[in-house]
Amino acid sequence: MAHLPAARAPRQPRARGLHPIANACVLLLIGSSAAQAQEAPTPQTLDTVVVTGIRKGVEDAIATKRNNTSIVEAISSEDIGKLPDVTVAESLGRVSGIAVQRSKVNGKAAGVSVRGMAPAFGGSLFNGREVASTSDARSPEFDLFPAELLSSILIYKTPDASLVGQGLSATVDMRTIRPLDHGKRTIAANARRERIGVDSGVEVGEGNRYSLVYVDQFANRTLGVAVALSSLREDNGGEHRFDSWGGWAPQIDHNGQQVTVPGGFKYETQRRQSTRDGAVVTLQYKPNIEFKTTADIFYGAGTEKTKQTGLEGAIAFGAGIYDPNGQLSNATISGGVATSGTINNYKGVVRNHMFSNKDRLLSLGLNSELRTGDWRWEVDAAHSRGEKNISNFETTAGQPGNVPQSSLATISWTGFNGSNFADVKYTTSGNFADRNFALLTDVDGWGGGPATPQAGYAALPTIADKVTSLRFTAHNDLEWGPIVGSRFGINLNKRDKSRLGDEGRLSVLNGSDGYAGVKMPGEGTALAGASGISVASWDPTGSLGSIYALNRWVDATVLSRNWTVGEKVATAYAVADVAGDLAGLPYTGNIGVQLVHTSQTASGNQVDLAKCTGITVETCPYVVRTDGTSYNHLLPSLNLTFDLGSQQLLRIGAGKQVARANLDNMKASLDFSVQTATALQPALTGFAGNPRLKPYAAKALDVSYEKYFGKHGYVALAGFFKKLDNYVINSPRQFDFKPYTSPTTPLPATGPYAGSTVGFLTQPVNGNGGNMHGFEFTLNLPGSMLHRWLDGFGTQVSHSYTDSSIRLPTAGFVSPQNGPVFRDSVAEIGLPGLSKNVTTLRLYYERAGFQLAWAAHKRSDFIGQILDYRSDSQFTFIKGETIVGAQVGYEFQSGWLKGLSVLLQGHNMTNEPFQEYTTDRNIVTNKVVYGKTYRLGLNYKY
Repeated sequence: MAHLPAARAPRQPRARGLHPIANACVLLLIGSSAAQAQEAPTPQTLDTVVVTGIRKGVEDAIATKRNNTSIVEAISSEDIGKLPDVTVAESLGRVSGIAVQRSKVNGKAAGVSVRGMAPAFGGSLFNGREVASTSDARSPEFDLFPAELLSSILIYKTPDASLVGQGLSATVDMRTIRPLDHGKRTIAANARRERIGVDSGVEVGEGNRYSLVYVDQFANRTLGVAVALSSLREDNGGEHRFDSWGGWAPQIDHNGQQVTVPGGFKYETQRRQSTRDGAVVTLQYKPNIEFKTTADIFYGAGTEKTKQTGLEGAIAFGAGIYDPNGQLSNATISGGVATSGTINNYKGVVRNHMFSNKDRLLSLGLNSELRTGDWRWEVDAAHSRGEKNISNFETTAGQPGNVPQSSLATISWTGFNGSNFADVKYTTSGNFADRNFALLTDVDGWGGGPATPQAGYAALPTIADKVTSLRFTAHNDLEWGPIVGSRFGINLNKRDKSRLGDEGRLSVLNGSDGYAGVKMPGEGTALAGASGISVASWDPTGSLGSIYALNRWVDATVLSRNWTVGEKVATAYAVADVAGDLAGLPYTGNIGVQLVHTSQTASGNQVDLAKCTGITVETCPYVVRTDGTSYNHLLPSLNLTFDLGSQQLLRIGAGKQVARANLDNMKASLDFSVQTATALQPALTGFAGNPRLKPYAAKALDVSYEKYFGKHGYVALAGFFKKLDNYVINSPRQFDFKPYTSPTTPLPATGPYAGSTVGFLTQPVNGNGGNMHGFEFTLNLPGSMLHRWLDGFGTQVSHSYTDSSIRLPTAGFVSPQNGPVFRDSVAEIGLPGLSKNVTTLRLYYERAGFQLAWAAHKRSDFIGQILDYRSDSQFTFIKGETIVGAQVGYEFQSGWLKGLSVLLQGHNMTNEPFQEYTTDRNIVTNKVVYGKTYRLGLNYKY
């Protein structure tokens, strides 16, 4: 594996009087253990106790944290092939200062925010190396790495100059098994059966997980081999989803007065099937103490198919040129709100969408070390590549656009109070389960009219990423005053990433006109979410070319989604390991510096709007733009650990950190059109990437006090402060689009920008930052410290508070189709990913083979990042949530079943939904119910 900062144990304290602060801390924190020590029995010879299971994982993590020279957190496997959780992201959610965002698609832990900063600010390493990703982000998606294939996870919260690829918030290093670190041959097998979506209100799903780990040593322990395999198959059964169209509640005229009615809704049932396979192979060769080499291979591949079936539509006002406004009748009015009523001219849209993706990730690494005298030479070479093929396929069904108004359906509701959108009960006169009523067609005229019918939509992008690195490091043990060792190195890193693909509208094949409709294949029906309304259901997979034709869009908006980015990063670093005494306190640590040179280029599509008259290749020509820049950063770092005596440590970390912007922000594309969502409306409004974008940069200071209780427990209190000198902001600015317009380009017709080519261009730019600060408290306490009767019990508690002065203008959070994400809600927002309060509690009992554990992870409201229907990133307000899990297990201690263990796990035990809102957190605009997940597993270790 690549070199990582050495874990240097603090010096043993000298015989001396304790510092007054140390005395006070000792009295407060070890009073109970001191009292217990007074009753200790006469020392006697004890048999060796081998700690396994939960306590082994806890104690290994404590040892890693205690011995590291930086401020770190650690997660260690409970046994070979057994991290505490199913996924890496779930395990990270246990760590103080880390908040996990669930994926809106599947409800699993996905994005990881450290210290209130979005996932993009964190660095992610695999065996000490940067690896490719299969998303728009830099860091790999954590669910690509099955937890069964990892031995530990290390989270660096302070910078270290020899840590290449570190992030601004933290750096997560996922580590695999090293076979020569184990004393004997080991075989471990794991099988789990899952029940998914219990109590979700729909069909319960199921899944299977399998893993196999083999570790062995040969040739008199000079050759080591580790092989780990994992396989997952899941079918979630179903999930209910609801969208209130942003909490839209318009007012309409009814008998001469304005009354509030529901604006529209989307009810869906979502079913998802996924697979994931992974393999790790590690070879180690160490013929003598002077030389060793390690080769490791990781391969992961997965698929996911998500079928959405539902009903969507506007209620009072139309949602397209074929959807006329309706009139209210049979209404009950209370306080200006139509608590019940009926509206005619309802054009509901039956949705049958299939979103699927297929990803692959390969990572290769070779690390060799040679010792010559006082020097140790290290070379590390690595290559990784990832690819994700995405297929977003949407179809719409309903009444064609030329159906007379007299034949349109009505919609009725009851139980509306003006804001409780998810509780309203709807009924409709239309039979949307009847395939003669709900035809595959352009229901609302979303394509613009009969000349360009849009009976659906398809997007077929591919994300590809390649990372190659080469690293040389020289280590030297020396004694020169406080310097006890040194490291010098250089790392060369090359990355090429792209997002390319076609997308466009679907039209019915062989349609006689733009209103053409075709009967939906099959006979299936399904409920539209929790609405109780039945709709026609089918799988559109394979219908391209048989039912639909894809009319490729090549307009500015679509073409701007295609991009490529290339980076070359050279990092030179020098680190001095130090040890000594300062003011009578022993200390260890390191002082270092990195010099980073980055050269970046990007390309993107630029439509020639001076010649663009349509959305085809012939009518809208475009060129590929290329731009880039280069820059240097000098990044000093300091980590010191002071030994206060009585197993107390005071750590100080300081340094400068950078995090390069997301790759999709660096694209070289530009597009614009007339929009009304501007500071002065209407005006030309454009969106562009920035190939000259420079990284986020911050100065950081961390202080941590830690009190350890042997190797079994500890308490820690840490504070941090970050001054962000440079923050990437999507900032709208005045811009003249004249070079990109033609006499036929639509211009604003009214307002101060009428007829003007001057408008607003929104693109990511480097702006001023702000301050962040917070504290973290952690308690890891075995019950035996309190009383011998509590032996086997344990508690892990953590709480973090984070706040920031950074405020971001919402005008910069814009999507070309949907306008500002936070339209009409707030003028500015805080940092995406920041939950002010995050709390984790874990209680466990382990003794005589029995295992019991209960855990809860709570985070407050935050701004999260999700993917929209085009797989583009969007921000949204997400309500705080508490995720509860539990497990019970037993491991046979003797007999012919020794080595076999049985485990039952439960996840999301309180059935916590995923909920979005806009202005008022009590008004939910989007809700997803995932249900509970249960896993029954067998583990066998030999």
